[in-house]
Amino acid sequence: MNKKLLVVAVAGALAAPGVALAQSSVTISGIFKASLENIRLGGISAARSAAGTNTSENRVADDSSRILFNVVEDLGGGLQAIGQADMRFPMASGNVIAMSGNTHVGLRSNSMGRIFVGRQDVHYGNTESDMSVLAGDLRADSVSLLAFTTGGVAIAGATRTPNIIHYTTPNFSGFTAIVAYSTGAGTGGATGQPNVSNVGAVVNATTISAPQQGDTGTAIRKGSAFNINPNYAAENFQVGYSLWNSKPDGGTGFTSSGNTNADQRSNKVYGSFKMAGFKVGLSWDKSTLKGNVGAAAGTELANRTAWSIPVSYMMGNNQFHFHYTKARDDKATVAVDGAKMVALSYQYTLSKRTSVGLTYAKITNDVGAAYNLFTSTSLGNSASAVVAGEDPRIVAATIRHAF
Repeated sequence: MNKKLLVVAVAGALAAPGVALAQSSVTISGIFKASLENIRLGGISAARSAAGTNTSENRVADDSSRILFNVVEDLGGGLQAIGQADMRFPMASGNVIAMSGNTHVGLRSNSMGRIFVGRQDVHYGNTESDMSVLAGDLRADSVSLLAFTTGGVAIAGATRTPNIIHYTTPNFSGFTAIVAYSTGAGTGGATGQPNVSNVGAVVNATTISAPQQGDTGTAIRKGSAFNINPNYAAENFQVGYSLWNSKPDGGTGFTSSGNTNADQRSNKVYGSFKMAGFKVGLSWDKSTLKGNVGAAAGTELANRTAWSIPVSYMMGNNQFHFHYTKARDDKATVAVDGAKMVALSYQYTLSKRTSVGLTYAKITNDVGAAYNLFTSTSLGNSASAVVAGEDPRIVAATIRHAF
């Protein structure tokens, strides 16, 4: 009898006008995606060779699996309250990276656009490649070169930007624009939000837990970043431009050493065209780093230009993807530090939700360059970092299921 009364009480509470669950719609979705990979390093250094260092490994690696919680509430007059929690979980290791994905809360309407605060991917994407959208291995993404400078510094973090205020305009006959501002896009004070790059340590719940800003109560510089991204999309083509500018907070480790806390400026132009199952694109990126403390203040530490040509072909359940990507020699360095990348992927859609794929990708580094496969260390193995002149290669079988 008590159980029946409890059920009635809960049902009555949920039906009450003041209860949030009765006013909002909640959608749970996500992606399970993992790869069986073989990673190999070519052109290894003499020191590694003499030490007998392993140059290849087989591994199971996550491809950015996630669970998404989306909440929408109609406020009337076409206005909606929105919220998203994006939880990443590397299934190979079992570690949960908390709400480390695109997580935010805000408002939207067709007439006024969308505004939210939280953390969000900006700028570093826009590659025009669809290789890793379904069952292509994430390590083969052209971001591997496009979103990094020669020293392995990630432009716009090559991940979500924290502390962001993000606005998207309404769609004006195909034209939209993103305007975003971050009150602290990188490290702040003695602790902060690390950049999840392809040269960083394995990420866990501890290292990304607190994107602190070191402004209040200190004498260090206040950091900030902004992104402007206009885009025009028609039925069979799109073009766009993205500007990223960031000045990180000062604090412990805030030096030009490694350039990881340098000021960043990046310009990206991209576009693609679709016809008869084919999609051909182009992405061009110019990124610079400047020192900001001591003798390095104002000094150009990196000036790298990179471009990529992706090609896709869809035929029924079959998908074929290719991209050729090149990073030119850095104008701010004396080393020969360019690189090129070739990637191929065949993917088959078993259903609207499930797909499988085979992927091959290789980066050929010049003697002074150390570009690596995207997320190879953060989602794969921290020992997969490369040194200058080494050439990482991957062969992978991937399965993806969306729900």
